[in-house]
Amino acid sequence: MKKYKFLVMMACSLAIAGCAQQSDRMGFASTLFSGAEQYENFNRIADLFPTAAMSASPEPYQFPDGPVMELPASFVFEGNQVSTDEFLRETDTSAVLVLKGGEVTHENYTLTGGRDVNWLSMSVAKSFVSAAIGIAVSEGHIQSIEEPITTYVPSLAGSAYDGVRIKDVLQMSSGAGWNEDYSDPNSDINGMAQIMAVGGSLSDFTATLKRARKPGTYNLYNSTDTQALGLLLRNATGRSIADYMEEKIWHPLGMEFDGYWMTDDEDVEMAFGGLNATARDYAKMGELYRNLGNWNGEQIIPAPWVHASVTPDGPHLQPGDNPLSDFPMGYGYQWWIMDGDEGEYSAIGVYNQFIYVNPTRELVIVKLSANSAYGTTPDESSSREFETIEFFRAIGKQVAG
Repeated sequence: MKKYKFLVMMACSLAIAGCAQQSDRMGFASTLFSGAEQYENFNRIADLFPTAAMSASPEPYQFPDGPVMELPASFVFEGNQVSTDEFLRETDTSAVLVLKGGEVTHENYTLTGGRDVNWLSMSVAKSFVSAAIGIAVSEGHIQSIEEPITTYVPSLAGSAYDGVRIKDVLQMSSGAGWNEDYSDPNSDINGMAQIMAVGGSLSDFTATLKRARKPGTYNLYNSTDTQALGLLLRNATGRSIADYMEEKIWHPLGMEFDGYWMTDDEDVEMAFGGLNATARDYAKMGELYRNLGNWNGEQIIPAPWVHASVTPDGPHLQPGDNPLSDFPMGYGYQWWIMDGDEGEYSAIGVYNQFIYVNPTRELVIVKLSANSAYGTTPDESSSREFETIEFFRAIGKQVAG
């Protein structure tokens, strides 16, 4: 009888804990893009959502220290001088990490950030998924990115993705109809976010999209494209994203801490934005790409894949004022490409998450943030992404000087 009562009490406790977690999830999701502060949430996603873990590497890699560098006191954006301290404060910056030639030259944490603190990646996760697909292609799990994605994900037959080349999905050019306006509560992206808040299937949602354009002709940023790539990776390898990435990326790069993927009710990872990692572990992906997929003498990702990932190869993917794109940055395989002559590219997530790479200056910068104004307007005034790139460029000039 005592054992029975104990089991009943445990079941009730778990049910209450589950209800509390569900309430926290809904509260978190309902305040996104509302102007509410989020820095006390982005550091504890594993407490709010179901997750799949990637264990820390048994041989963690420590970046060597380089000459200490202070950040520039100010930088220029759109002809105006911007105070660095004010910019970092206004964007709720939790971490800034600067690597020069693979050495740490600046590292600072504020708010709820810290060297051992996991932070929600948002769409920085997309670049990790792309890297894993490059490895899957090299291992023969995926024969060619010229193949239709439905060859590997038949559940998407009849949707916008039916017959679409994997390459077009990688380049956010699937042709699927989509609205990623964070300031619009009725947008597709906010509808997708509700699945993570109240439960449901990301896979089922992905299969509901309808075609709006001819694939491979227009660059329309669409987070569901990455969710489709996550299904591709799972089906082609026969493994979860977390399991495959742990073996192929997390351990080989010497990640110092466990990483986490948010998951839906079917234990499918939120491929488009659900990764959680520390600033130094994010930086290792930037350093891997800066070195064309080579990590301390081991080729983790084929160099041709890395090069193709950060090279716009069609008119709709070019940076600048482009009528064939909905955003003035260029695009590759789930990486953003800046204009200019220094080969800059970046993984970028909403609320100002960045892994920025400038191979010309041997520079990798990680900025983790919780910019509470993000998404409250549909333009740069709240997103501040182009402003952040100018901040990084100012760091690059100071490092070079």
